[in-house]
Amino acid sequence: MAMKVALLGCGVVGAEAVRLINEQSTELSARIGTSLEIGGIAVRRLGRARGTGIDPELFTTDAMSLVTRPDIDLVVEVIGGIEPARSLILAAVKSGKSVVTANKALLAEDGATIHSAARETGVDVYYEASVAGAIPLLRPLRDSLAGDHVHRVLGIVNGTTNFILDRMDSQGAGFAESLEEAQSLGYAEADPTADVEGFDAAAKAAILARLAFHTQRITAADVHREGITDVSAGDIASAKAMGCVVKMLAICQRSEAGDSVGVRVHPVMLPREHPLATVNEAYNAVFVEAESAGRLMFYGAGAGGTPTASAVLGDLVAVARNRLATTYAGEGGHDTGLPVHEMGQTITRYHVALDVADRPGVLARVADVFAGNHVSIKNVRQEGHGDDAQLVLVTHQAPDSALATTVEQLRALDMVRSVASVMRVEAFGEDG
Repeated sequence: MAMKVALLGCGVVGAEAVRLINEQSTELSARIGTSLEIGGIAVRRLGRARGTGIDPELFTTDAMSLVTRPDIDLVVEVIGGIEPARSLILAAVKSGKSVVTANKALLAEDGATIHSAARETGVDVYYEASVAGAIPLLRPLRDSLAGDHVHRVLGIVNGTTNFILDRMDSQGAGFAESLEEAQSLGYAEADPTADVEGFDAAAKAAILARLAFHTQRITAADVHREGITDVSAGDIASAKAMGCVVKMLAICQRSEAGDSVGVRVHPVMLPREHPLATVNEAYNAVFVEAESAGRLMFYGAGAGGTPTASAVLGDLVAVARNRLATTYAGEGGHDTGLPVHEMGQTITRYHVALDVADRPGVLARVADVFAGNHVSIKNVRQEGHGDDAQLVLVTHQAPDSALATTVEQLRALDMVRSVASVMRVEAFGEDG
């Protein structure tokens, strides 16, 4: 007997998922051991044009009745947002249906509630498509590396910001110009706030951190977030002078003592020899550093209807197999309970550009401020501009709170005209 699938949402991803289920029905049946059948598709409004080849009789506006129907076995949620997605997923789970979702926002905000309900009922909740599109990433973190000790996960998880920063670096374009091009190519929404201010990446970072460090405590609210709207041509030029490129990274990292984790999203200057530095256009990539496995990198298309639908189908096959075998995978074992530490406790490095008066003693006074906060300067570059000069300083590693205090104190100096730029620097390998 075929397993019946309820689909919540029939936009770009949903319509593509239906197409793949229909076109690959024979192969899917062979992989699962039984066939899949679309039992219904919940949409907000009837009568709109949907994907070709979809039986109009499948559409309904009563999503709750669909997910609780006794004949439905599996539910795929691709509507996004917090509500009604949360209520529908919980209703499906409590009705004994396994769920596949691409909803990063919901999982980052309230994934613990959903997984708790799934454990109580004994069903699966899979969500590979929620982070990095078609890239097989979450299952390796949850399963393949379950016996390892992950130290750090850092990645490019938003294609829009990567496209913009790539254009600024490779073509010398400005932020506004690059954003406009991203919108014209369909990489950015008309309202790009979720992408350029880092909200999208923060939700994905929370999911990555939870899986990498086996803790249910991390939500999007725990993620330190900075966007790319303030990245300037000067920042791009300074990065090039240092042999770096500017990238927007999600960084999830254990503390040195191993008793807490830090989760952050912000632009960084990344050495060009780092594998992530070569990820261009709207592609995504995630770099994992583990104790035994070493360094691993996952790369591919991070968004788009077909890549995301591919990840949805992979999860659908997995949950269908589990249901057929009357087993379920769960969320990945015991919760370690590792707390999230404040951004100020994070050990990092800063690149600081100061516009200063070009007179004797300025560099010494600036250096005193760094020393007073126990921040060591790695290198400094000075360029004259008539009566003014620019000092560019790169620090050694220090707590972020000490670095931030240093910058605030520099702003208060009378010989400092302005703090032109502050950006964190990620090292590759040993940090000198």
